[in-house]
Amino acid sequence: MKLVIIGNGIAGVSLARMVADAAPETDIALYSSEPYAYYPRPKLISLLAGTVPADKMPAFAPDWYAKRGIVNHLGQHVAEIRPSDHEIVLDDGGKVSYDSLVLATGAHAWVPPTPGVDLAHVYTLRTLADALALRDKASEGGDAVALGGGLLGLDSCAALLTTGIAITIVEMMPHLLPRQLDAEGAAVLQSLLEQRGLAFITGDVAAAIEGDGQVERVRLKGGPVLDADLVLISAGVRANIALAQQAGLTCDRGIVVNERLLTSAEDVYAIGDCAEFAGRVWGIIPAATAQARIAAAQITGDTDAIYTDIVPSTTLKVSGIDLSSSGDVNPEDPEAQQLRLADADAGTYKKLVLRDGKLVGAIVLGERQDVRTLDQLMARGIDLSAHVDRLLDPEFDLASLLA
Repeated sequence: MKLVIIGNGIAGVSLARMVADAAPETDIALYSSEPYAYYPRPKLISLLAGTVPADKMPAFAPDWYAKRGIVNHLGQHVAEIRPSDHEIVLDDGGKVSYDSLVLATGAHAWVPPTPGVDLAHVYTLRTLADALALRDKASEGGDAVALGGGLLGLDSCAALLTTGIAITIVEMMPHLLPRQLDAEGAAVLQSLLEQRGLAFITGDVAAAIEGDGQVERVRLKGGPVLDADLVLISAGVRANIALAQQAGLTCDRGIVVNERLLTSAEDVYAIGDCAEFAGRVWGIIPAATAQARIAAAQITGDTDAIYTDIVPSTTLKVSGIDLSSSGDVNPEDPEAQQLRLADADAGTYKKLVLRDGKLVGAIVLGERQDVRTLDQLMARGIDLSAHVDRLLDPEFDLASLLA
């Protein structure tokens, strides 16, 4: 059997490994438009910070692939998919046939239609090449403006501080991480990051990026004008679906798949950041590896393996600061009871949300204690009504409520 995989990110490489382990006789060809072998994208932050050099980015040595019969075709762009002919067409005109095809084409950084985004020294961070170019420019010093205060934007900017460049982060929402934090928790996080040297403007967006051929300043809609030698845009990602669309596959926000990770075309699967299941495109590593596992099982004959959507991990690392955000942390109904404990000096914040005595949301910032216990209390739906006054007491043993 010949398996062709387009994309060598975590989804594509995980699937290749799983198929090789389950069916060693499979002919596996892995195509990537990037010239680099698979590297974990979270390590891009370490590269920006200067703690991991570029030559240490690949996750596996070349013989790792060879031992598994996986042939890497790096820097090979796939121009077309022809499902009816069971073949792909490369940009040099070469044709490659397949028995099974897996689309693991990932996603690309989304750039909003702001005037000036085409100027020199406007960057996004998605690939190793992006990270190298961004770090090289930042190392020249000067001023940087980052548009977007989400997880990637915060981590990238904290890492770039090691180059000595001054960075101002502009976030359109009233506070940082609005999906993971409330205003009080975001204030604690912002204070921690300001202590590290980052500056923030919230509740504003870029009206234009200006300069003569290259970035010189960013004009905000609220009026301020920020000097800028580089701009980093962190505005989220969009699934890479162009190949699938051109081939006539059903697509929405991603390439639509069923519970077997099959697309609308026979013997064509989609997994990872490009795949849409049950109306969702998660764009996170746990979903990519879970989907790779099911698709690999299907391809190697275990047709009973069915994908069910994951419950994504809510434990995050924001620039080295522990953050756990679970459930409904910003309830809109007045019936919800909200308990808070903040220690600005210690850089910690804890919030619990209860509804009818049961925990439905929790934020733990700046520490990891009780995170697992809170998740279990939430999952089990334990009635905490009798202990409300003590839930945030540091001396109270929350784990005792699980007994």
